[in-house]
Amino acid sequence: QMGFPGYFLIVADFIRWARSNGVPVGPGRGSGAGSLVAWVIGITDVDPLPFDLLFERFLNPERISMPDFDIDFCMEGRDRVIDYVAERYGRDRVSQIITYGTMGAKAVLRDVGRVMGQPYGFADRIARLVPSTPGMTLAKAFEQEPELGELVDQDPDVRALIEVARPLEGLARNAGTHAGGVVIAPSALTDFAPLYRPEDQAGTVTQFDMKDVESVGLVKFDFLGLRTLTIIESAVKMINARRLRAGEEQLDLQAIPMDDPSAFRLLQAGDTHAVFQLESSGMRDLIKRLRPDCFDDIVALVALYRPGPLQSGMVDTFIQRKHADGASAIDYLHPSLEPVLKGTYGVILYQEQVMQAAQVLAGYTLGQADLLRRAMGKKIAAEMQQQREIFMTGAVANGVDEDLARHIFDLMEKFAEYGFNKSHSVAYALLAYQTAWLKAHYPAEFLAAAFSADMEYTDKLALHYRDCRQMGLQLQQPNVNVSGTAFTAADERSICYGLGALKGLGRAAADAIVAEREAHGPYTDLFDLCTRIDTAKVNKRALESLVKSGALDELGENRPSLLADLPLALGSAEQYARARAAGQNDMFGELAPAPEPQQRGSALPRWSPVKLYMNEYESLGFFLSGHPFDQYRDDAVYLCTGSISGVIRSMPKHDPDVAAWKNSRDVTLAGLITDFRKRGNRVSMYLDDGQERVELALYAEQYQAFRHLLDERSIRVVTGKLRYEAFIDGWRLAVKTVQDIDRLIEQRARGLEIHWLANNRSVLSVEMLRELLAPYRPGRCNVAVVYTSREAQARLTLGEEWRVRPSAELRERLAEAVGMQAFRFDYQESVQAE
Repeated sequence: QMGFPGYFLIVADFIRWARSNGVPVGPGRGSGAGSLVAWVIGITDVDPLPFDLLFERFLNPERISMPDFDIDFCMEGRDRVIDYVAERYGRDRVSQIITYGTMGAKAVLRDVGRVMGQPYGFADRIARLVPSTPGMTLAKAFEQEPELGELVDQDPDVRALIEVARPLEGLARNAGTHAGGVVIAPSALTDFAPLYRPEDQAGTVTQFDMKDVESVGLVKFDFLGLRTLTIIESAVKMINARRLRAGEEQLDLQAIPMDDPSAFRLLQAGDTHAVFQLESSGMRDLIKRLRPDCFDDIVALVALYRPGPLQSGMVDTFIQRKHADGASAIDYLHPSLEPVLKGTYGVILYQEQVMQAAQVLAGYTLGQADLLRRAMGKKIAAEMQQQREIFMTGAVANGVDEDLARHIFDLMEKFAEYGFNKSHSVAYALLAYQTAWLKAHYPAEFLAAAFSADMEYTDKLALHYRDCRQMGLQLQQPNVNVSGTAFTAADERSICYGLGALKGLGRAAADAIVAEREAHGPYTDLFDLCTRIDTAKVNKRALESLVKSGALDELGENRPSLLADLPLALGSAEQYARARAAGQNDMFGELAPAPEPQQRGSALPRWSPVKLYMNEYESLGFFLSGHPFDQYRDDAVYLCTGSISGVIRSMPKHDPDVAAWKNSRDVTLAGLITDFRKRGNRVSMYLDDGQERVELALYAEQYQAFRHLLDERSIRVVTGKLRYEAFIDGWRLAVKTVQDIDRLIEQRARGLEIHWLANNRSVLSVEMLRELLAPYRPGRCNVAVVYTSREAQARLTLGEEWRVRPSAELRERLAEAVGMQAFRFDYQESVQAE
C-alpha cells in the first residue's frame, strides 16, 4: 500500500546478481533487517521474527518516507555491482551522487591566508588556535580561545584575515563523490537533475547532493564497501581448499552453530583482534566484563559500546544484572514488560523495545510507536507533551497505575536517547560472530585473509603480526619461490607472507613475479630472476625491497651480497633482453645464454642482526625475524620498572569516574622510538619493545631538553607518568626524562659473561677473545667465560687486566663474533618498582 514493491525488487535484483557472480554481500544493516519480506527475497540474511525486529522501524505506513536499504558489498566487488546496475537499468539513468566539501573554521583561515598572499605559517598559526572539536565554528572558537581575540586586536593582518574568512565559512569548497550513494531514475537522469563529470573518474555524478536528490523524487541506493566481507570470503576460500584436499565437506558459514563454545571462549578472553566490531581495546575491556555466552549478548555488545550507554551507567547495570544470582535482581517495571525486556535484563537498550513497550502498555500500534520513538529521539518538546498524554491515557485504560505509567514514560524518554537500532545490531552481530568463529577454528586462514585485506596499511600489518604471535602462529618470511601476491595459510599454524605487501614492490609487480614462476618454474638465482621478469614492472627499487625482506635469501650467499650483485644482474638481464629482441644467435644458431651463476656472485659479510632487522623493517613495515630491542631485553630487567606489557598489566584498573592522575603511575620503560609526530606544542611518538608499545607525550620543555636523544629507530630508556587515556583508547606516558640505553649500560653494568662452547673453536679462541676485547680495556666491567664441553661446564673469571668498558661498539663486536645469545652483561643492582 505504500507503493514500494519496485524498490524491493530492484535491490533484490542486484543483490542476487552479486551473489551469483562471486561478490560477497553483507547480511544487512540498519533498520532494513527488520523486514520479513527483505529476508524472504534474499536482501537480508536475518530472520527478524526470532529477534523481535520490527518492520515499522524500517517502513511506517503512518509516516510515509522513502525506504533505504544500505547494502554492504566486498570492497573488491562493489564497483562491479554498480557497473551491473548501470548496464541493467541504462547508463543514462544511473549515477553516483555528489558531495560538497565546505570551508570549515580551520580550512577557511588557511585558504584565505593563501589567497591573501600570507606565508603558510602565518595562517597555520592562527588555524591551530581553533579547537579541533566536531561542529566548531569561528564564532565558537573566539568564545573558547581568548588568544584569538587578542591577536585580532593587536595585529591588523590577523584582523583582515578574520574579516574575509567569516562570510566565507561554510561555503562549498570542492566537489567529491558520495562513498556509496547511487540513484536510479525512471528515465534519463537529465530529466531530474544536472550532472557533473569529475576529473578523476569516467562516470558522472548528480549535481544535487544526497538530500536534494531525494527531494526531487529520485530514489537513492547505498552501495557500501565492507572490508570484513572481503576477509570472510578470502578465509572461506582457503578453508575450503584445505578441506577439499582432505576430502572433507565444504564449509557453509550460514550453517555454523550459533552457540559454539570455542567462539565464545575466544570472545570471553578478549582475543578479538580483527573480529568485526569487537576489536578496539575499550570493547575488549567491555567483553571481558560482560563475558558473553550467547548470541544475544553479542547483539547487546554492538549496542552498548557507544558514548551514551557507557556514560549513562546502563552498561554497568546490564553487566551487573546479567551476572546476578536469580531473576529477582531484575526489575521489569511492570509484568507486561517482562517479555519485552527479558533479553536485556530489564534494561531498555533498543529502540524497538521502546516501541514494544508503548504497544503493550498503552495500546499503541507499532506505526504510532515509531512516531513516539522518533519524537523521543529528537526531543521535540511540543510533540513530546502530546505523546505523553496519549501514552498516559492508554496506559491507565490498560490498568497501569498512573504514577507507574508516568515513571515508565520518563524512563523510556531517557533511554530512547541512547537506544540503538536492534535490527542493525543483530545484522552486525552476525558478522561479528562469524569472524569470531573463523578465528577460533581456522586462525591461520582467518589472519592470512586479514593480512591480505590490509596489505597497503603497514601499521595494521604490524597489529596482525602481534596477534599471530599471541596465538602461537608463525608468519613465514617472504619467499620469491613460495609466496603468492596475497597472504595464504601454509598450514594450520603458519601463514605464508604475501609479496604484494612489500614496500616498494606493490601488487602489479608481485603478480608479475608470481605469474612467471607459475608458468616456468622456480627462480634459481638472482640472475635468473632478473632475466625472466619484466624490469619495467619490477624495477631496481622493488628488487632491493625483495632482498631486504629476505624474499631472495635462497637465491644467493646472503642479503648484502645479493644487493651488491643487483646492478650486475640487472645489466646482464638488460643485455640478454636486447640480444633476444634483436634475434642475435651464436654460431650454432642458439640464443646466447645468460652467464653462469658461479661467474657472478659476491661474497660480502653478513649484516649484523640489528642491521638485518632494520632493513626488514624498511621493506615490511614491522620487525619479522627479530627486533632491535632483543639485544637489550636482558639488560632492561635491571634498568626498567618492567616490560611495557608487564607494566600495563600491573596498572590499576581504569575507572572513568576517577581523576586521570589518580589512575597514573611513575614508571621507567625501554624500547625503540618510532612514529615521531609533532602536533602544535606537543610531540608524540611510540616506544616499542617488540612485544608491546606505548605512546609517549612530550611538551615543548621536555622535547627541547631531550630532542638530541629522540631520533627514530633509536633505543631509549624513558621515565614518566603512565596513565590510560580514554581519548586514544590506550595508554600514554607523559615523559619526564629520556636516557641513551647504551650510556646507561656503561654506567650500570658490572660484569660481562661470554659463553664458549668447546666444540665450536672456529667461533672463538683465546687469541680471538684477547683481540676482540683489547680496544675496550681498561674498564671496570669484570669478564667471565662460561666454558661448556660435553663432559662439564666451568665458569672462569678473568683477571683485572681483562676488565672492559661495556660500550655499544663492544656489544656489536660481540654480536658479530659469537652471536647475541652467547653473551650478557651483569648488574649489581636493580631498579625494579617497589
